[in-house]
This record gives sequence, C-alpha cells and structure tokens, in this order.
Amino acid sequence: MTGAKRSNNLNAWLSFGLVCGFFLFEFVSRVEPSLASQGIMKWFSISEGQFGVLTSLFFWIYAPMQLLVGLALDRYGARRLVVPALVVCATGPILFAITANVYVAGLGRFLTGLGGAFGFVGALYVANHRFPARMFATLSGLVGAIGMIGTAVGLVWLSNLTDTIGWQKVFLGTGVAGFVLVVLMVLFLGKDSPAKAAPGAESPLKSLPELLRNRRMWLIAIVSSLYYVPVNVYAGLWGKTQLEADQGLSAVSAEFTVSLVFWGLAIGGIAAGYISDRLSHRKWILTLSALISTAFFTAVLALPSQSVTQLSVLLFLAGFFGGPQILTFAMAKEGYPTAIAGTALAFVNMIAIGGALIFQPAASYILQLTGGNYTTALIPVFAAPVVAAFLCLFIKEKRHSDHRP
Repeated sequence: MTGAKRSNNLNAWLSFGLVCGFFLFEFVSRVEPSLASQGIMKWFSISEGQFGVLTSLFFWIYAPMQLLVGLALDRYGARRLVVPALVVCATGPILFAITANVYVAGLGRFLTGLGGAFGFVGALYVANHRFPARMFATLSGLVGAIGMIGTAVGLVWLSNLTDTIGWQKVFLGTGVAGFVLVVLMVLFLGKDSPAKAAPGAESPLKSLPELLRNRRMWLIAIVSSLYYVPVNVYAGLWGKTQLEADQGLSAVSAEFTVSLVFWGLAIGGIAAGYISDRLSHRKWILTLSALISTAFFTAVLALPSQSVTQLSVLLFLAGFFGGPQILTFAMAKEGYPTAIAGTALAFVNMIAIGGALIFQPAASYILQLTGGNYTTALIPVFAAPVVAAFLCLFIKEKRHSDHRP
C-alpha cells in the first residue's frame, strides 16, 4: 500500500468515526428526555400526553428535513454541512436545560431535530462515498452499532448522573459535549466531494419525482418505519417508566435493562449486515427478524413479575432481532446510482423516523387516558413490526454490485 493510499484510508476512517460520533450525539439527545420523564413533566407542569408531544417535536422537523439533507449531501458533500448542523443540534439540549418555559424547551427539541437530521444520513453518505460498495451494508450496521452501544452505555451513566445532579445539568453537559465534537470535526473531518454523475445522468433533484413514484421505495420506507416503532416509543421514551411502574425496578435498574435494547440493536445490526452481504439477501432476514423481535417485546408486557435478568434477556433479544432494520437502507440504495444515493437513503430515513410522529404522541395520550396502563398503550407499538414483516413480502429484492458472489 502506498503512503498516499494509506493516508486516504486513514482519513476515510477518521471521517467515518467523526460522523458516527455525530449520530451517537444526536441519538443520545433524541432519547435523553426518557431519563427524567417524571421530573420534566413536573418542572414544566405538563401531562403525559403533553410530554409526548414535547419530545416528538424533535421528529416533526427531523423527518421532513431528511429529503433536503439527502439532496444537499449529494450536491455539497458532508464537511460543509455536518459541522454547522452539529452546532444547531448541540444548542438544543442547552436551551432545554436552562429554561422553565415549555415553549422554549420545545424550541430546544426542535433545534436538536433540525441539526440532528444530518447525523445518520451523513454517516451513511461517508460510508457510501469513501469506501467500496461491497462494504456498505456492513458499514451501515457499524453506524447503527456505534450509535446504539454509545447510547446504551451513555444512558445508564447519565441515569446515575441524573439522580445525582439533576436532569438540567445532564442536558447542559450533553450540549457542551456536542460543541467539543464540533471542534474535533473542524480540525479533523476530511474534505470530500460529491459523487459525479455519469454523462447524461439526472441530478438528485431531477430524480426525486421518480424516486417518490417508486412503489418499491415506499414499501421499503414504510417497512423501515414500522420495524423501528418499538425502539422510538419503548426504548426511546416509555420503557424506563414502564419497568419502574409494572415491574417495580429502580430508576437505574430500569435504565440499564432498557439499554440492552440498544446493545441488541448494535450487535444485531452488524450481524445482519455481514450475513446479508455474504448471502446476497436482505428481505427474508428482515421479515423473520421483525416477527421474532415482536415476540420478545410482547413478552416483556405479557409476563408478570419478571426478574431483572429475565427482562434483560428479553429486551436484549428484542433489540438483536430489531437490528436488521438497518438493512432497509442497503435495500434502498440498491438500484440507484451513487450520485443520488444520499437522496434515496434520506427518503427512507424520513419515513422511518416519521413513524415516531404518530406513535409517540398516540402512545402517550393512550397512557394518559387509561390512567397509566402501559399494556394498552404499548401493544399497538409492538404490533407495528408484524405489519412491517407482512409488507416486506411484497418488496422485490434487487441484486446489486455491493453483493458478493
């Protein structure tokens, strides 16, 4: 390997690591309100339903921004966009922490979602443009793993810290950590250039109507969204309080147990990416895994008086079989040229995250109306991957250059 090639490889991995760090920061900021749901509701004098709306403001801007993010990345590349986006994202938790006004807190959630919209797709963009195509599904799994493991470890640590110093200081510290990452990106994030389209190929913007008319793309996106609903609503919002209320766990034990969903997602995502690259199949891995994941999530609600060990095993396995959701992004990329891959990936992520716009507030209001009945509120959430598995049967799987023979 020549010195120049070795330097390029190092730069690619460094850039990949930094944008994965952005995704990790965004994901921690996204689910951070679950650390202190009762404390936040008391501080702002709001109900469970209003709390669900407050937290979902992140998704109201995050989801529609995805198409703009994909188009912008395809046109301008990652470096010119992810650094200012991280500044905006890191401002959100700080604003949330320093106010007693629920509307200002809502603005903080909005800013976190606005900037965070560049995190996941930015990481996939770097994976797609700086590494061989055959590595994409594996690297996609690695992106998810970094975000999930970091979140799992971070939330347990932050849960302890929240009990010690209070949620406001934890949110403030999270924002400061984001600005430290901004400095690292300014110093070390490699320059990149958008992929050049082949002669006569359409630009990402001109290709957008065709993408939006593509039935296969819509199916992939809806499957991705429904598959991910339990992560967004249970692991990302109400899981901790459900375990405290229904199973009698302490705050720290509940957060640790829920964090195992993210450990499972991380390992399951990497395994699914590697296996699907080897077998050249995505569809059947997705279908079977969605059903198995649902079974384990449902068992958490259906089986009473479980030990921490039993709950931990169930939630880890629920997350492990939820990990193959990452394959929907590899499926979306297949069939489209590299020059518009960012737009295709962003579209799927937009719809995937969009599910939280419906299910987070809906579950929160059902919880409020039923007087805290988590089973009633969460059964529709856990049923969503079953619908995803059914719809997955209708997706036509394409063979692509990133499949190994």
